[in-house]
Amino acid sequence: MKRTPKILLVDDDVDLVVVMRGALESKAYEVIVAYNGKEGLEKARKEQPDLVVLDILMPVADGFYFAEQFRKDTSLANIPVLALTSFSESLGQPFPFEVSEYIRKPIKPKDLVAKVEEFLKRRGF
Repeated sequence: MKRTPKILLVDDDVDLVVVMRGALESKAYEVIVAYNGKEGLEKARKEQPDLVVLDILMPVADGFYFAEQFRKDTSLANIPVLALTSFSESLGQPFPFEVSEYIRKPIKPKDLVAKVEEFLKRRGF
């Protein structure tokens, strides 16, 4: 029997988290939520998710901090990170850290689920 994929959702927008979490849980994924990069790192280390959906602009510790620390941690480094943001357009250039893919906000819940399913399929789920 296959285990349930675990998704870590790191975003400070409570309303958006509710919508995204609901969409992901409707597909029977286990969803862990963190509201800033520091909390996200703590939960990532504890929970060892199969995929991370990461906002970039957050208080306390932003997505830049999260991604940098996440990739330095050998126990986490191979977990895909989907950066969910509108920030890249304002820069006009790629982000200065490695993520598996950038997804522009706003995103429809069904499109987020499709992207998550794509990455989980690559990981054997």
